[in-house]
Amino acid sequence: MIPAIFLNTVIAPACGNDTKILSAFASIDRAFFLPEPMRHMSYVDKAIPIGYAQSISQPSLVAYMLKELNCGEVESCLEIGAGSGFVTSLLSKLVKYVYAVELRPELAEGAREKIRSLYLSNVKINCGDGTQGWDKFAPYDRIIVSAGAKSIPEKLTAQLKDGGIMIIPLNNTLTKVEKKGGALTHKPLTAVAFVDFVGT
Repeated sequence: MIPAIFLNTVIAPACGNDTKILSAFASIDRAFFLPEPMRHMSYVDKAIPIGYAQSISQPSLVAYMLKELNCGEVESCLEIGAGSGFVTSLLSKLVKYVYAVELRPELAEGAREKIRSLYLSNVKINCGDGTQGWDKFAPYDRIIVSAGAKSIPEKLTAQLKDGGIMIIPLNNTLTKVEKKGGALTHKPLTAVAFVDFVGT
């Protein structure tokens, strides 16, 4: 499992010592989601390639994104860009239901296998176009996007509940979007680099 020193020196500062996020990281081993040749890099605070021109995100950035997502007692979260299933699995420990969308069939199926092997029964993964979100289970309390967008897809904002929060890398800036009374506010958080969100 995750070394205590990594949890305390990398994850804790990034998530503001949020106990639920720390517990999620402690229970979900990043190594499990990496290709075998890359597992020696499991506890290095860097993004790591997972094939198909995709990567598993930097742990401290994931922790920060989860902090800003402010899950609290959240019912549902939509994840765009499931990739390896690592963030999906972390979210399963933070919210009641997780719905994840992954464009690449090979990654979607790999993530499903990981989720099944961890017995995470509150997760569903769909292979599809992330710009379309997932209408079937909308609206969502939270949406988290793990791909760099040039614009925010209208389908995603439509599927966000009033009072909801979306965290999305927008034009190389991690952005917090809040929906109140049908209106959207955008708060820039920090500079980031993600693989492209196809279709934005």
